[in-house]
Amino acid sequence: MNVTKAGGALRGARGVRIRLEPEEAALVRVLMEQMLELLGERPGEGDELAALGIADKAAKPDDPVLARLFPDAYQDDAAAVEFRRYTEMGLRDGKRDAAATVLGAVGDTRKGADVMLDQEQAQVWLRALNDVRLALGTRLDITEEWYEEAAALDPNDPRTPMFAAYDWLTMFQESLVRALW
Repeated sequence: MNVTKAGGALRGARGVRIRLEPEEAALVRVLMEQMLELLGERPGEGDELAALGIADKAAKPDDPVLARLFPDAYQDDAAAVEFRRYTEMGLRDGKRDAAATVLGAVGDTRKGADVMLDQEQAQVWLRALNDVRLALGTRLDITEEWYEEAAALDPNDPRTPMFAAYDWLTMFQESLVRALW
């Protein structure tokens, strides 16, 4: 019988079991809260176009993280803007919902987290974790040599915790992928 270790996922008879130590659960919580903040609020109720999922003014985000999370679909600027106008709101909603799902499952982080996920919930977790990794990777300018860069960092470098979080998220996401397939 396999035992789920902390910070990992394991497939069981009832689904995928996630176990997180209190520090790991707190990290997941903070990162998902930051993702929700980055994505911003849903448009107000009075916006008729937004109620249909259409952005009145769509443009590629100035923030490199948002530009990475919502890349242009076309090289042609006019086509990219038009595509974004009809799709970005729905994509943002999906990312908000995924982060909120993870937050809801993690709960009170003082005790850690022991969560049982069905296949669909596990897929939502994967999407949310991937969004956070993309955001961190963009902020850190992750390249193929990032392990060497992180290893060479002074422990007092303010990026050190972010590199550690990125590394942990990578391993956690991999354990979830392995549990699913």
